[in-house]
This record gives sequence, C-alpha cells and structure tokens, in this order.
Amino acid sequence: MALTLTYIIIAIYSIALMLIFFYSLAQLNLLINYLSYKKRNDEAPKFNLMDPREIPYVTIQLPIYNEEYVVERLLDNISKIEYPKSKLEIQVLDDSTDDSVLETAKKIEELQKQGLDIKHIRRENRQGFKAGALKEGLAIAKGDFIAIFDADFMPESDWLKKTVPYFKDEEIGVVQTRWGHINRDYSTLTKIQAFALDAHFTLEQVGRNSKGHFINFNGTAGIWRKQCIIDAGNWEGDTLTEDLDLSYRAQLKDWKFKYLEDVETPAELPVVMSAARSQQFRWNKGGAENFRKTVWSVITAKNLDFKTKFHGVMHLLNSSMFLCVFLVSVLSIPMLYIKNSYGHLAWVFEVTSFFIVSTIILFFCYWFTYKSMQGGGFDKFVDYIKLFFTFFSVALGLSLHNSIAVLEGHLGKRSEFVRTPKFNINSLSDTWKGNKYITNKLSPNMLVEFGLMLYFLFGMYSAVPLNDFGLFPFHLMLFLGFGFVFFKSLTAKA
Repeated sequence: MALTLTYIIIAIYSIALMLIFFYSLAQLNLLINYLSYKKRNDEAPKFNLMDPREIPYVTIQLPIYNEEYVVERLLDNISKIEYPKSKLEIQVLDDSTDDSVLETAKKIEELQKQGLDIKHIRRENRQGFKAGALKEGLAIAKGDFIAIFDADFMPESDWLKKTVPYFKDEEIGVVQTRWGHINRDYSTLTKIQAFALDAHFTLEQVGRNSKGHFINFNGTAGIWRKQCIIDAGNWEGDTLTEDLDLSYRAQLKDWKFKYLEDVETPAELPVVMSAARSQQFRWNKGGAENFRKTVWSVITAKNLDFKTKFHGVMHLLNSSMFLCVFLVSVLSIPMLYIKNSYGHLAWVFEVTSFFIVSTIILFFCYWFTYKSMQGGGFDKFVDYIKLFFTFFSVALGLSLHNSIAVLEGHLGKRSEFVRTPKFNINSLSDTWKGNKYITNKLSPNMLVEFGLMLYFLFGMYSAVPLNDFGLFPFHLMLFLGFGFVFFKSLTAKA
C-alpha cells in the first residue's frame, strides 16, 4: 500500500512538473518572437485623421460599479480626450448600488453642459455583470468603434489618435494597448503585480501577436470594431473573463488583433491583499472557464496552424499552472522523504531538475521584459534579481488561493463577478484605510495558508536530519510566500 501511494505521488509530481516545463518552453518561444519583433518596423495602413472624411465615429464605454473613489477622476480624464465632438459618444454604464450614482449623475450633467455627448446608462439588474452592461450599451452605441476603460484607467488625451488609425485595415477587430501603473512603487504588493503585468504586456502580448497567434483583449484600455463584436457572437456573461472569451471567439472567426506596446494606458494597481486576491481569483477562475469553453474549438479549428494551436492551448492553460505549482509544492516534502527512504527510487528525484530549468527559463525571459521597461545595467540587474525572487515567492504563496479558483473554473462551478475595489492611490502619502469597499470578513483559506507556512517550515527543518538541502531554497520561498500572503491578508482583511 505504501509503495502504491509512493508511485501515485511520484506520478502526480512528475506530470505537474512536465506541464510547468512545457509552459516555460512556450514562454521561451514567446521571448524569441518578442526580441525578433522589436527589430522590425511597423508599416500598417492607417486612417488619416487629418482628413475629416476618414474620421470614424467612436463610442467610449465606461463600465462602473460602486466606484465612489475614482469615478470623478475617470470622467475628468475621459472628458479631455482629443477627438472631434461630432464623432464621439461616451457611455457611462453604471451598475452601481450605492450613493456614487448621484455623484456620477451630477458630474455627467456638468460634462453635458460643456458640449460632450455623454450618457448615464442604468440597468434594472446586473444580469451578465460587466459583459451584460457592455452588451446593453452596444445595442444603442452610435460608434463604429467601441473603446472600453475600467474605472481606474486614465488614458492620455491623444489615446484615440494613437489607436483608431489602425482600423484602416478592415481585418483588424481589436486594438489593445499596454497597461501602465500609476502606483507601481507604493508597496511590495504593487511592485510584484506591476512586474507580472509588465511580463504579460511585453513578452506574451507581443510574442503572440507578432506571429499571428491568439492574444486577448484585456478587458480595458483597448478598442473594438463593433462589427467584430457582433460577428463573434457579442458579449457573453457565462465566464468571469468575458474579455478572453470574446477575444477567442473573434479570432476563431479570422479577425486580427493589433497590440500596441508603445501606447501606455496608466491605471491603478490594487494596494491591499484582499483586493489583489479577488482580482486574482476572477482572472484565474475565468481563465479555467474559458479553457473548458473554448479549447476544443481551438484544437479542431481548420484555419489555424499547429504552432498557433499550441500557443492558444498554453494561453488558455495559463491559470492552471497555479494548480501544477501548488501540487509540486505540497508533494515536494513527501518526495524528499521518498528519495531518502527508497534508494532504488532516488533517480526519480532527478525530475526535479525540470523545475529548476523552468525557473531559469522564466528568470531569463522576465529579465528581458524588465530591461525593456526599467532599463539595463548591473544595478538594475541586482534590483531585478531581488524583485524576481520576491515575485516568485508571493506567486507560490498565492498558489492555494488561485488553485481553488482554477478548480472551480474547470469543474463549472458558477460564481458572481466580484469587482476589484478601487482606492484612488496615486502616491506613497495616500492611504487605503477607511475604504468602504474593503470587506471585513476573513477568508477561511487563510487558516490553510497559515498551516502551509508551517508545513514548509517543517520542509526546511527536514533538510537537516536527512542531510539533503536540495529543496531548501524552494521551501524557504514557499514559507516566505505563504507567510506574506497570510499576514498581508490578515492586516487588510480578506
């Protein structure tokens, strides 16, 4: 019986490690794509916005829900967008259930008096959540192109001038821009979120888009061709990441996406662990839901080559990597004892080298994306090393939370769209304390995370009597990661 359990542990551990290894190889391929694309010139056809006949009608959609702290900043910012007023409509898709509705209505009335075509659109219920709001607004939108901004985004005044021209190519259905971070340096938590998002918006988006592989509209800071939305089947609220869902349906119908790395759209990162947790849960569960919904369509599509299918499957599996990492982490301690108890199975432990190689590949990939954003040099490389291992430790610490989200997504468990609370945090002097949108209840997962912190402390201790320190650095990062997530969640509620 004990030997049977040993073989089961080895099998699960090995499969999870191999999936992580394939993911890292996919990232390495995206890095090669990214570096080769950086050397190319973009000669895409563009609208001439100096010619009034070529200026298309644009609708800006602002989906909001209880955004008391940022809605005025959002509307002030959007009102400064430079575009002919006769060709611009703004829809405030307001699903709010609190007093922010009154302040929003008052601000909209002020902007209407300034000559802006801006409408306050309210629904009787939140059916379909954000997707439902976007769909309802689309039905009455005047624009041929639909720009979307979440409440914490602040596009530059010339944003439409930089994005709309690319729709001259009639095959382009979406233009997506890169997210910036106005509060990147606020805390360790914001620094590692910015680090992870920068990797996505450089390595992944450019790496895929440059070779015609599927990318995703990121839910905000992008613009759609209305015809593309309708042709792809319109917004659907059956997953928590409606943006990824519609993106894949559109690309399966041969619509092209254009990603603009050089156009940065600033936004605010969550500053407390509770907000980051809710955002991570939604993104990771939504990713798994979309894998369940879409992967077979990608695999069987006759209009896609093998490489595009491979990257599409790996993209849809992105969030599932947290489940693989969690399994490898938890099973690493039993594997340590298996190695030292069954001499004839010691060779199996060499499979751990795949995790080391995967980590080195990711370290290498993320350095290039970090360097492109923050600059190179020895000092920057030292900063990068510290940030990478901080990011890696916290990602490990979030693996339980995100694995639960992934499992719920794969198993088809439905849940409400929980919005990420915004704080209007712009500088180190700003505080999140007193924000009424922070929930006061503690997550029961936190007790398990505290238990896992102690479990990996035991893993570090185990290295001493076994005289085997090969996994000690890994267990140290797990101990620090789960400790960080637990204590940050405790101090900011969860």
